[in-house]
Amino acid sequence: MAATAGGRRAAAPRGAAGRRRRAAVPGAEGRPRAAAGRPVDEEVSSDSETEGALLGRRRREAVAAEEEVEETPQEKKLRLAKLYLEQLRQHEQERAEEEEDTQQADLIGDRLKEDVLEQKGRLQRLVAKDVQPPDPASIRVFRGHQLPVTCLVISPDDRFIFSASKDGSLIKWEVESGKKLCVVPGGKKGTEERHVGHVSHVLCMAISSDGKYLATGDRNKLIMIWDAATCKRLHIFTGHRDAVSGLSFQKGTHQLYSASHDRCVKVWNVAENAYVETLFGHQDVVMGLDSLSRECCVTAGGRDGTVRLWKIPEESQLVFCGHQGSIDCIQLINEEHMVSGADDGSIALWGVTKKKPLVLARQAHGMQDAQGLQQPYWISAVAALRNSDLLATGSHSTSVKLWKCSEGFRKLEPLWDIPLVGFVNSLKFSAAGDFLVAGIGQEHRLGRWWRIKEAKNSICIIPLKWRATVPSSEGPDGS
Repeated sequence: MAATAGGRRAAAPRGAAGRRRRAAVPGAEGRPRAAAGRPVDEEVSSDSETEGALLGRRRREAVAAEEEVEETPQEKKLRLAKLYLEQLRQHEQERAEEEEDTQQADLIGDRLKEDVLEQKGRLQRLVAKDVQPPDPASIRVFRGHQLPVTCLVISPDDRFIFSASKDGSLIKWEVESGKKLCVVPGGKKGTEERHVGHVSHVLCMAISSDGKYLATGDRNKLIMIWDAATCKRLHIFTGHRDAVSGLSFQKGTHQLYSASHDRCVKVWNVAENAYVETLFGHQDVVMGLDSLSRECCVTAGGRDGTVRLWKIPEESQLVFCGHQGSIDCIQLINEEHMVSGADDGSIALWGVTKKKPLVLARQAHGMQDAQGLQQPYWISAVAALRNSDLLATGSHSTSVKLWKCSEGFRKLEPLWDIPLVGFVNSLKFSAAGDFLVAGIGQEHRLGRWWRIKEAKNSICIIPLKWRATVPSSEGPDGS
């Protein structure tokens, strides 16, 4: 597979708004940086301290702060590794306290092994065989948007859902109660200067892996950054020349990738409100984007017929071809495999080392009669339970389908159909795998080619039930 380099990237200018990115380490994104000559948390002195003692103490603290800033790369690696191990230890202790029958094992060692497998793309939980047929009566429907739901995300702790719509509104839902915790209404065209939220169709959204930041993108070429806890708007990124169609945070960092109908991908540092760089290569509008822990992202290139893997540090891209129609949606299954859907009705599984699909399922949702012509139902959404063999796909064929990946991602087997009327514009699995969320609309998220009047503009929570077995973690070849 060729790695192309020409016309790839436009680097940001040096300076405060366009600094080159620093390597981000999981668990370290929220750490405050010490300003030169000033401690991070300066204590307020008591009345009993003399002025000389106070100045001496501040001078010692300033020297200590400078030493912390000027640590060597090796010292920084060691400090971050210790911090990461301590966070793992605390997390596993909390989990052990919650589970009464937890066996005394090397929980930290097991977790580190899982993290290594995940980074290599070899962690695969074989769970699809244990999924039971979902009960349509158990599906919970949340209504709040006036126009079709276009996108949604689930918070990392699975407690909240954020959804957005063609009406420009943004809603934060509590999963357990179904209550609206926060509503940011959409504004009217021409009120951009004074309206807090979006004034055009919201097409995509993403949430950082620590649950701190929410990013939303719209047809007005804007990316808005929100505080996920309070739904307060923090910043607006401008720079795209057409609708923003895809967003994803690199896991463990606050680095944000954005895709647009202007055919390019941009990289941002949300913590510093900074633009980083622009990546070029697609020959048509970019329809979707996803990323995981590695410093790379994957994109669906619409009618240019390509899926691309962008390697940021190497300044290169890998090009994959296989669909016949417009590639409209994409998601990473793990670091080495991904799934995409197209308007020719096909679903493709890809490995990052092969430029052709490992498997291509044609007419995955069947055929429809459109004005006397038989054509496949478009694949409008795909979702993967991370690091597993379970997938979900959506169309407007009155059902969401669950699939099992087998034989080392070289076979795709249909499992169950979940009845849902309307356009499935977005699909997401919860991190724990106990529910699937679908964003439903009367229209496709990008146009008004059809309208299904009996559909409800809503989000649907589909509970997933599992047979009482312990999921196994194996390599992608099932061995």
